[in-house]
Amino acid sequence: MKRAAFFPLILYSLSLALHAQIPLTNVKPEPQVTRILFVFDCSQSMAGLWESDKKINIARKFLISTIDSLEKMDYVQMALRVFGHQSPVPPQDCNDTKLEVPFSPNNAARIRQKLRFLIPKGTTPIAHSLELSAGDFPPCDNCRNVIILITDGIEACDGDPCAVSQALRKKGIILKPFVIGIGLDMEFKQTYECVGQFYDAANEEQFHEVLDVVITEALNSTTAQVNLLDIHGNPTETNVNMTFYNRESGKIMANYVHTMNNRGNPDTLNLDPLVTYRMVVHTIPPVTVDSIKVYRGKHTVIAADAPQGTLKLTTRGNLYRDLSFIVRKDGDMNTLNMQKINMEEKYLVGKYDLEVPVLPRLLIDDVRIKQSTTTSVEIPQPGLITVLIKNEGFASLYVRKPDDLTWIYNLNHNSRSETIILQPGDYEIVYRPRFAKRSFYTTTRKFSVRSGSSQSIRF
Repeated sequence: MKRAAFFPLILYSLSLALHAQIPLTNVKPEPQVTRILFVFDCSQSMAGLWESDKKINIARKFLISTIDSLEKMDYVQMALRVFGHQSPVPPQDCNDTKLEVPFSPNNAARIRQKLRFLIPKGTTPIAHSLELSAGDFPPCDNCRNVIILITDGIEACDGDPCAVSQALRKKGIILKPFVIGIGLDMEFKQTYECVGQFYDAANEEQFHEVLDVVITEALNSTTAQVNLLDIHGNPTETNVNMTFYNRESGKIMANYVHTMNNRGNPDTLNLDPLVTYRMVVHTIPPVTVDSIKVYRGKHTVIAADAPQGTLKLTTRGNLYRDLSFIVRKDGDMNTLNMQKINMEEKYLVGKYDLEVPVLPRLLIDDVRIKQSTTTSVEIPQPGLITVLIKNEGFASLYVRKPDDLTWIYNLNHNSRSETIILQPGDYEIVYRPRFAKRSFYTTTRKFSVRSGSSQSIRF
């Protein structure tokens, strides 16, 4: 038999799909629909007396009053699941749970009608009802899914509401549970700490007040701002995307491009207070702020160290006009970015290594990016050679030093002419005709390349 010790447990399930801001238009995203599923206890103990009336009568009176208010609100939909109302005890039917009124437009009257004629009969399968509730929400790309479970007791079917709550939160179905207890002793209060935040209602009027608070939290977001701090600790950085993830489920909850408002301060964002966030600021490299909590009625300031400077790689002429180069953190071989030559890009303050895929390949180490400063790196203007070969063969290009040859390129052995862009320097080509049967026929050409020069190499 279940122990009638509290009233009611409220669990919220939210699935946010906030759109990224679009700074170049005045088009605003369509408001989200908040879908509230009431999971209502109609088990045998709900027929017991509490304060002025039976528990079932007090519960449905306040719930019907709440539905009357929600019915008048735009972008709100409701549904009703009931448990413990179909099979009397004994015996105990732990499958006694049913979606009585599914989500549909203008269904408030059907919910009220169903509530008025419920008769408490059965047991309390809380965990099983929560599991099935996750499937009561039809697919929707722009909805907040809220589950409010109302009960006067604890799990009676050996289910584990805590485990179900935690599993559904990891999947992004339930985000933040609330427990409202009536006359719960400390043992039962501790039982529900793993399910969510606990509210104690000492009388039926307090229960009504707490229910109003919970509904308010279900319908409203709260405000926050992100301060992207420069090296001096001032919030001057901006114009970078920020992604907010649900820390438990890993789902993307919102994308915003950081913006300064008309007063020069970071713009205000709307975030859901039922979610603990992980924020990634998509600087290069990215900055992560973990375990962010926002609170209803309180403006939250989120700080992230994101001091940035600008990098630009330049050269003269137009032979490298389509060139991209690799940017890495100093001493790290992972690629951070492929940046176009002659274009600016912002990076976090620090040291970086550059790899420029030209011939010969250029490695530029310890490039320092400073706060709000453009670091310009210039590479030499290249020259151009055209290799003309009378007979197809095997040819390789080397950088020539007094006592060494360093290979940099193999020419196309199926072609008799090839044009190559080279950095200024001394070079040598080693060639042998394809059909020559002796190494004796190997020949070489030594030459030098100057910036902006053009020449032909003949074999």
